[in-house]
Amino acid sequence: MAVLIFPGLGGSGEGHWQWHWAREIPGAVTVEQSDWAKPDPDVWAATAFAAIRAHPGSVLVGHSLGAVLIAKLSEQHRDLPVEAALLVAPADVEVSVRDHETIRGFGPMPTLPLGFPAMVIASRNDPYMRFERARSFAAMWEAQLIDLGLAGHVNVEAGYGPWREGRLLIDRVAGRRTRPFLISSGPGRVPVAKSTTVRGAGR
Repeated sequence: MAVLIFPGLGGSGEGHWQWHWAREIPGAVTVEQSDWAKPDPDVWAATAFAAIRAHPGSVLVGHSLGAVLIAKLSEQHRDLPVEAALLVAPADVEVSVRDHETIRGFGPMPTLPLGFPAMVIASRNDPYMRFERARSFAAMWEAQLIDLGLAGHVNVEAGYGPWREGRLLIDRVAGRRTRPFLISSGPGRVPVAKSTTVRGAGR
């Protein structure tokens, strides 16, 4: 089972958990975009689609704009050969308060069910997506919602470097782990995250 990693705006930056995972997970592939600073929706979508076609049956891991890109691809291609997906801190391209002009072209937000098992990992103080909006999109996508608590944008700035606990979700979303577990809401904090099933966990 391959893992395809979809960074967000700016390539997620050095030290981000996505880059740790890319180095640590055997066979993981980071989907490289031609311009991380000025994303072109059509170019990003074509690059991502080609990567998925080249690695059928993969688990997709998207952060921020990368998470939205996965959801949009599922809406554009209803037969994506995908095992499952983790959508971490998806950016609200319709109402995001920062970098709005840069990511405007990725709107509107996709609203159709993804068509494969997925989890939306959301934070209650994410500057790029209000928690209730994240809950709503998880429902529309028929994804499981993971409430990460006060975790900012789940990035380096919020204290998420390697985030090895988050890697447990890969096996879980792919159906390889069924035992309950908790994810800490930040480095060194008490585990408080909750898992809430929203209209099932995908198809």
